[in-house]
Amino acid sequence: MFVAHKTTVMALSLSLSKHCLLTFPRNKLSHFSPKCNLNLFSVCPSFVDHRFSRKDGLRRAKFSAVATEVTEMPTAPPPGEGRDTNSDSDSGKIVLPTNKSSEKLLRIRHTCAHVMAMAVQKIYPDAKVTIGPWIENGFYYDFDMEPLTDKDLKKIKKEMDRIIGKNLPLIREEVSRDEAHKRIIDVKEPYKIEILESIKEEPITIYHIGNEWWDLCAGPHVESTGNINRKAIELESVAGAYWRGDTNKPMLQRIYGTAWENEEQLKAYLHFKEEAKRRDHRRIGQDLDLFSIQDEAGGGLVFWHPKGAIVRHIIEDAWKKIHIQRGYDLLYTPHVAKGDLWKISGHLDFYKESMFDQMKIEEELYQLRPMNCPYHILVYKRKQHSYRDFPIRVAELGTVYRYELSGSLHGLFRVRGFTQDDAHIFCLDDQIKDEIRGVLDLTEEILLQFGFDKYEVNLSTRPEKSVGGDDIWDKATSALKDALDDKGWNYQIDDGGGAFYGPKIDLKIEDALGRKWQCSTIQVDFNLPQRFNITYVDSDQEKKRPIMIHRAVLGSLERFFGVLIEHYAGDFPLWLSPIQARLLPVTDIQLEYCNEVCKRLKENGIRAEVCSGERLPKLIRTAEKLKIPLMAVVGPKEVETQALTVRSRFGGELGTMSVDDFISKTKHAVENKAFI
Repeated sequence: MFVAHKTTVMALSLSLSKHCLLTFPRNKLSHFSPKCNLNLFSVCPSFVDHRFSRKDGLRRAKFSAVATEVTEMPTAPPPGEGRDTNSDSDSGKIVLPTNKSSEKLLRIRHTCAHVMAMAVQKIYPDAKVTIGPWIENGFYYDFDMEPLTDKDLKKIKKEMDRIIGKNLPLIREEVSRDEAHKRIIDVKEPYKIEILESIKEEPITIYHIGNEWWDLCAGPHVESTGNINRKAIELESVAGAYWRGDTNKPMLQRIYGTAWENEEQLKAYLHFKEEAKRRDHRRIGQDLDLFSIQDEAGGGLVFWHPKGAIVRHIIEDAWKKIHIQRGYDLLYTPHVAKGDLWKISGHLDFYKESMFDQMKIEEELYQLRPMNCPYHILVYKRKQHSYRDFPIRVAELGTVYRYELSGSLHGLFRVRGFTQDDAHIFCLDDQIKDEIRGVLDLTEEILLQFGFDKYEVNLSTRPEKSVGGDDIWDKATSALKDALDDKGWNYQIDDGGGAFYGPKIDLKIEDALGRKWQCSTIQVDFNLPQRFNITYVDSDQEKKRPIMIHRAVLGSLERFFGVLIEHYAGDFPLWLSPIQARLLPVTDIQLEYCNEVCKRLKENGIRAEVCSGERLPKLIRTAEKLKIPLMAVVGPKEVETQALTVRSRFGGELGTMSVDDFISKTKHAVENKAFI
C-alpha cells in the first residue's frame, strides 16, 4: 500500500537527526555498562514528548532527555525540562553538531572527501575519481580501482594526515565549460566528463588543493587543509557501489569516513556507533534465535523462528484487539491478482520499478501484490453503500512483495516480502478531519504500548510525479493540517514528499539511542476512488464518490520488529519476551517438579520452559545471555515447600515464593506491561 517503506533506513548510516544535538557525558566515554554510562540527549523542538502534562488535550513539545537504557540516569534533566545547549561546556558534556547546525563541520567533511581522493590518487595513480559528497556523519568518495582492504585504509589515512599537515590552501577557480572539458581530458578522468555534462549552471567551478590536485566542485570548503584536525578523522569502511546506482554500470570502491571538529567529538561518535553496533538487530536476531534470511530461499525473505514468531503473534494480537475496539473490520485478501488490477490502480505507471515481474497463468498475466489498497477497494465494491454506512474502516495484516536490489537489502529493515499493518477508511467529506484525528489517537495509543513516546511528525505534500487536480490535492492537504492542528502536534512540512496519489502524514519514532525510524503514515486519497469508480448513494438518492484514507501504524511487522530489537537491545519487556520464565533445577532430581510447575505456568498463559543438564551457574549465565526476564531456581528446599526461588533480570533477587504467588505476580505484570 504505502510508498513509505522506501524511506531510507536510518540505521544504515547510524544517522543523527539534522534537527538534533546529541550529547554524551565526557567522563562516561571509556566504556558502556548496564547502568546507562552513555546518556543521549535529543534537543529537538519538533518532537512530541507524551510524558508532559496534558492541558486541553494538547501535548506540549519540549526538549527531552533520552537514555540508552531504562535504568538510572543521574545526568539527565527531569522530564519536561528544557536544557540550554550553550551550557554544555560547564556541565561537562560533549555536543555533537550536525551538518545543519555547524557550517564549519560541513566544510570540514566536504574538504576531507577531497583530501581523501587526493591521497588515494597519490598512492594509486591509476584510480579514477567520481563523486565525493559530505553525508550525515562524515563523507565518502567513489573510485574506479582495484578492491581495497582495511590495510589500504590505514595507508590512505596516513597520506591524508600528511596532506593536512602541509596546510595547503583550498582555491576556488571559475572556468568555462570548454576549459573544464579540456582539463578533464588532459587528466584522463572519464567519470568527470559525465559529471560535467550533468552540470547545467555556468560558470563551472573547480577547487584546487594547493597546486597538487583539483576537482569539479561547487563547494563549500575550509580555507586550508590545516583547518582540519587530523585526530578528528577516521576512515570507517569500504563498500561496493555501482556508478550512478545502475547495476549495468561499473562497480566502484566507496570509502566511507567520519570527520568532526575535534577529537572529543570523534570519540563520542565512535562510542555511539559502538552502542548501535551492540544493538544491531541482525546479530541479536541470530544470538536469540529470532529470525533468519536463508540464502537457499533468496535475499530479503524473512524466516520467523519460533521465538520471533511468538513476539510477532503478541504484536498481531494487540494490534487486532485495539482495531476491533476502534470499529475496524478485519480482512484477509490474496497475495496475487490479475495484472489489469494494477493498471487500474496506477501502480504499473508509477511504481513498476518496485514490482516483481508478472507471471502468466492460463494466458492471463498475474502480479504479486506490492500493496493492499486495490484489494480493499474490491471488498468495498462488493455491494452498493449508503451514506448512512460511513465511516467504513477495514484493516489487514497483509503481506506484500516489492523488488529491491540485492545490494540494498538490510536485515529486517529492507526486505522483498513484508507484512503491513494496513487499513483503509472510506468516509464522507465532512468526516475526513475526525477520521484522521482518530487515526492519530490510535497511532499514539499503539506506539505507547511498545514504549515509543517521542516522534517527529512530517506533513508531506504533492510530489512532482503525481495524479489528480490541484483542487483535490489542496483539499486533502488541508484536511491533514486541520487534524494535526486539532491534535496539537508540532509538525514539519516535507515539500514534495507525498505519495503519487495524495499527501500524507509520516511519524518517525525515536528509539533508545535517539535515532528516528519511519513507521506510521496516514494518506488521504482522492485518486483511487475515482480510478476504481467507487460510489455511495447520498440522502438525495444520488451517487457520490467517497473519500479514502490509507494508513499504517507500525509500517511493516518486519521492520518494526527490527526497530524493537534495537530499541530494547533484545532485552524485551516481560509482556513481549518470547520466553518469560525459565525453571532451573539444581540437579535432575528436581526435574519432575520443574516440569509440573512449567505446565501450570503455561496453563496460566505464562511462556515458560525448563532448562537442565548443566551446572546451575552455567544455567543462570545462559539464561542471562538469552535475556530471559525471570529465572526460577529449584533445589531440594523448593521441592519440599512447593515453592520457587525467583531472580528477575530487571529487579534482581526476588526471594522464595509459592508457585501461586509467582503466577499472580507475573500475570499482573504482563497485564500492566510492567516489570517484576
